[in-house]
Amino acid sequence: MRVVFAGTPEFARSALAAILAAGFDVPLVLTQPDRPSGRGMQLHVSPVKQLALERGIAVYQPDRLKDPATHLPLREIAPDIMVVAAYGLILPQAVLDIPRLGCLNIHGSLLPRWRGAAPIQRAIETGDAATGITIMRMDAGLDTGPMLLAEPLTIAATDTAASLHDKMAILGGRLIVDTLKNLSRLAPVAQPEAGVTYARKIEKAEAQLDWRRPAAVLERQIRAFDPFPGAVATLAQTTIKVWSARLAAGSGPPGSVLACNDDGIVVACGDGALCLTELQKPGGKRLPIGDFLRGFAVAAGASFCMPSGC
Repeated sequence: MRVVFAGTPEFARSALAAILAAGFDVPLVLTQPDRPSGRGMQLHVSPVKQLALERGIAVYQPDRLKDPATHLPLREIAPDIMVVAAYGLILPQAVLDIPRLGCLNIHGSLLPRWRGAAPIQRAIETGDAATGITIMRMDAGLDTGPMLLAEPLTIAATDTAASLHDKMAILGGRLIVDTLKNLSRLAPVAQPEAGVTYARKIEKAEAQLDWRRPAAVLERQIRAFDPFPGAVATLAQTTIKVWSARLAAGSGPPGSVLACNDDGIVVACGDGALCLTELQKPGGKRLPIGDFLRGFAVAAGASFCMPSGC
């Protein structure tokens, strides 16, 4: 099969690497345009583009695909099938209709739960015990197409969005290869109407920790927002990123520091307490709590701000 691949981040790169390793012909890769990033705002290519260039595969980077003229490179390739993984652009029906065998999507959840942009993060944030990968045939809806293959994956109590992403990227690569190899034998199954949830895009505004919430909820939020956007707390008029925490015993006014030593900063929450163990101050690096405290003094009795202010 001639496979056109559309994807952008590291999750998609893993899938493309698996497809290439399995020996499929990939004559064209679609990925988002190069974007400025970092302190110097230099243009950076996507992980998918990096791999395509390494393998000598043609790369196509349209800003959007609404204009029929942007479909010409796809029509000229005349692919048998298109595989889409975290591409980031909406594919209109005219594009979905180009491949002879349709378009497949690698989705990071067990559909119909967590349709949408951030299924990995929302699964952790909500406290799901498991997630998985679904390979589905694409239609014009938002992750609504019939399913071809799915496999569950347990969410560990210590999983962050980063660690779970890496596990799911490997699983997604394996499942899409299995799907392509066995496509004629896989019967599409319509998604059930029950159990539909939507994983809305992660916004920076969600990063602020609200100490009035239960400690267990905040601990999941911290893991779900690692590496982006990072959970945020404010202490002594300083914005601090919280990268790691564990549940702790204790109670007090929400946001108050109950204890502070090289084992962690224990902060009272609306229900229970949270022990902060890895922090980052502005312009600094992620540091274990002992190293952080050597450069930023915190004492019991101090108080973290609420999202509404101090």
